[in-house]
Amino acid sequence: MSRKARPPVSPRLRLAALVQASAALLWVPQAWLLADAVFWLTGSYTLPGHAVTLAWVFAGLGLLRSVLDAWGGRLAFQAARGELSRLRAEAVAALGARSPLDPTLPPSGEVAGLLAEQAEAVVPYLQRYVPVRWRLMLVPGVILPVVAWHSWAAALILMVAAPLIPLFMALIGIRAKKASEDQLAAVGSMNGLLMDRLRGLSTIRALKAEGSVADRIDTLAADVKRRTMAVLRIAFLSSATLELFSALGVALVAVYVGFTLLGQIDFGTWGRTLGLANGLFILLLAPAFFEPLRELSAIWHDRASGEAALRALAGLNGAASKAQRLAVAPADGSVLRLDAVGFAYPGAAPVVKDIDLVLKRGEKVALFGPSGGGKSTLLALAAGLLAPDQGLVARTGKVGWIGHRPFTMNASLAANVTLGRPGLDAGPVLRRLLPGHDPARRVGEGGAGLSGGEALRLALARAIADPDASLILADEPTAHLDSFTAGEVIEALLDAAQGRALLVATHDPRLAARMDRVVEVGT
Repeated sequence: MSRKARPPVSPRLRLAALVQASAALLWVPQAWLLADAVFWLTGSYTLPGHAVTLAWVFAGLGLLRSVLDAWGGRLAFQAARGELSRLRAEAVAALGARSPLDPTLPPSGEVAGLLAEQAEAVVPYLQRYVPVRWRLMLVPGVILPVVAWHSWAAALILMVAAPLIPLFMALIGIRAKKASEDQLAAVGSMNGLLMDRLRGLSTIRALKAEGSVADRIDTLAADVKRRTMAVLRIAFLSSATLELFSALGVALVAVYVGFTLLGQIDFGTWGRTLGLANGLFILLLAPAFFEPLRELSAIWHDRASGEAALRALAGLNGAASKAQRLAVAPADGSVLRLDAVGFAYPGAAPVVKDIDLVLKRGEKVALFGPSGGGKSTLLALAAGLLAPDQGLVARTGKVGWIGHRPFTMNASLAANVTLGRPGLDAGPVLRRLLPGHDPARRVGEGGAGLSGGEALRLALARAIADPDASLILADEPTAHLDSFTAGEVIEALLDAAQGRALLVATHDPRLAARMDRVVEVGT
């Protein structure tokens, strides 16, 4: 989406706009019927039957107008809600396609706030702004020549007054756009901070830093309040500006019509006399001429907020990761092949340069070296979590992943192994790696209730639960473990990897010594 954040207009939304514009245009014949009825009722030649007929036709058009307006509003809401669902799905898909290791990923709290709360601003924007924009193009374009047919002077007044409104609204809109974007960014920052602090709540309490965290949150909340009030001030200013110019336009038309009917003005009617019916008809159409502009003023805040939300959603869609250079399978039948692979994080020096590696089924290889040498990055490249800047990563089969801080959710052991993957039975691998533990036993988030070794064994069970996982990737599996527990994890890892390829990133010499090959990284 461009920086102007043009609203996506679906066929249903376009139909809704046309239906609502048609409903608005029905006021033209209604206004003529009303003006004609008043003319007949104020004359000495009143025909009651004629007035009754006009009333019935007026009522019928009014009913049709109400039905069309309600139908158009319903269509617009359904179209706007469907468009928001599509935009959300695209944003989630784009985020899901990105690597969790991507340093440019926005904070999860900010993303959650955008998708769940701030994206709702798209609905009133599409539901109201797009139909009003269509009415703004159609309704004045029909009313102006109708008024000009009866009085070119009245039409000239409308033509002079109307452009002033968009001019001042555009000037206000520049500021409204910036204010809405600033407010959206402030809300996102506060959501991100809240999510981050909730995750580290135990650490905050241990450090007795509750006061400083509360002060920081108060500061951000005050900033959100200030920016929200700035948006509301601009919204009220835009409404006042438009109401002023539309009221002046209607008042000038009323003055012209009044003085013409009184005989004080004798120009502007194409050489004809402006009668009561014609004058009243013009007066009834003048407010309708400005009505779309008044509605535009009423939704100007929705427009600014909606465009800011659309730009934010487009930012999530447009920041997808680089395409993976991943072949279907290595040509030599190996499980993993890296050919001249290089990678650098944005704005940093290359972490991996010209790495070649071939790993066959049943082979165990250690990536050995100091911390920060690129071992974890190589594992991420092998898993497809990162795309290489150069070279090729080819892999066959599925991957089992073991991180150095295994993820554990508040659920049963079995659920932590299968992670909702259909067709997997957690029982056999749990009995093998965590004997004596009931698969239905519940563990807490972050591994609460498990020792460090048990948490690693649970992660190992998750990695080998899928029989199609031909490659096991383990990132520092013995880090943060005591010597005895690390020895147990090494034995369990080697036993579980039988018949599969195993690639381990480690700086533990005992684990490296048990591998078939050791590849020095970052030395």
